[in-house]
Amino acid sequence: MTISPALILILALTLYPVAYSIWLSLLDKHSFFPQERFVGLENFFYLWTDSEFWSSLWLGVVYSVWTIFFQIILGVAAALILNESFMGRGLVRAIVLFPYMIPTIVAVILWKWLLNDTYGVVNYWMFDLRIIRDPISWLGADHIMLSLIIMSIWQFFPFVLLSILARLQTIPPELYEAAKVDGASALRRFVHITLPQIKGILFVVILLRSIWMFTKFDTVWLMGEGAGAGRFIRTLPVYAYMRTLTYYQAGLGAALAVIMFAILVVCTVIYFRLFREEADIG
Repeated sequence: MTISPALILILALTLYPVAYSIWLSLLDKHSFFPQERFVGLENFFYLWTDSEFWSSLWLGVVYSVWTIFFQIILGVAAALILNESFMGRGLVRAIVLFPYMIPTIVAVILWKWLLNDTYGVVNYWMFDLRIIRDPISWLGADHIMLSLIIMSIWQFFPFVLLSILARLQTIPPELYEAAKVDGASALRRFVHITLPQIKGILFVVILLRSIWMFTKFDTVWLMGEGAGAGRFIRTLPVYAYMRTLTYYQAGLGAALAVIMFAILVVCTVIYFRLFREEADIG
């Protein structure tokens, strides 16, 4: 009886929305008008033959894989540096965390200004350094995915840094001192001491970043604004939003949401099976 309120809250906030989305995916329903018609799996069959769905899925995978890879690399490297003692370390830590603290809309506006092909600072510096002769349209069809990936790495790698740094500070210094006495190099100390110590938290961080980046909507939508070159970064969350609130096809939008949920569940189960030892440690 004492856990009943918590169970009711879980059912209301998690299970009910998922169940309703599954039911909605079986309907041909208008997003605003009450008209609806049961169509079974017709929405899913339609998406199977929809080239825009497969394009959005591919773009989402590309976006997720590259951003996660470099977030982990940059986050772990920065955490290792900031775990060392040096003058001004506290100030550097505060500065590095800045991208993760600012609102997404501010980050997108900032990067759009930096990457503007007319007055952007990036093109100006590249001109000044004689790297390019003509301005690059960073927000155009050819480069907008690269720009989105770079901005997302910059904005979200501090989460990895903070998580790894917190774990690094709990590693006993005696382990490193003993390794130094035995003549172990910095690389060997990282491989044999640091990496085994942080693999549990690294397992969790990769899992969380994978889920969050695959379902990321606000950054992608604001960067592409849903039109023009935005179609070249139209990931599944954006496509689901457009199906629901642009084409007013709530059933198809719900079907896309169910597909994303299923993909994440399957990938999470596979991930836990592949890295069962780290999952037990985590």
